[in-house]
Amino acid sequence: MIFHETKIKSVFIIEPELIKDERGFFARMWCAKEFANHGLNPNLSQISVAFNSKKHTLRGMHYQQAPHEEAKLVRCTSGSIYDVIIDLRANSKTFKEWFSIELSANSHKMIYVPEGCAHGYITLEDNIEVLYQMSTFYSPNHYVGVRWNDPAFNINWPFCENLIISEKDKSYPDFKIIT
Repeated sequence: MIFHETKIKSVFIIEPELIKDERGFFARMWCAKEFANHGLNPNLSQISVAFNSKKHTLRGMHYQQAPHEEAKLVRCTSGSIYDVIIDLRANSKTFKEWFSIELSANSHKMIYVPEGCAHGYITLEDNIEVLYQMSTFYSPNHYVGVRWNDPAFNINWPFCENLIISEKDKSYPDFKIIT
């Protein structure tokens, strides 16, 4: 696996090293030892999948609060998405900054989202599937979000009209620092 750190500390783009032959390819997509060697959380507690039938579906921006913060490894396994991470770690040099990447089944790239960062995406085509590996169990009492269009972050989404978005994701209040 090839790890590329982004402008946000501990957010990595991870590319599998494809071993190709006449049959296709083989690649390692997860290795606890390699993740730990890069200072990333090597724990894996849950794997989930999201399916989105329509283009312009927006999911996010979600995260879990302490003491149930989670790291995520995200890969688009069918179709393509515009993926966004927001740094919500108050002690970070990139606090409130965001990073985006297009993830697609064809590229095989993954994004590592560390604890303390919100994550979300918008689908770029119909029939999208996204695979999540998480470091801790889902805790509904600690699962929160920030609004996708909150002016505190000024995210440059590829389009903002005719979105399919849940009422919950639309209704998060303006971002405030939690102390």
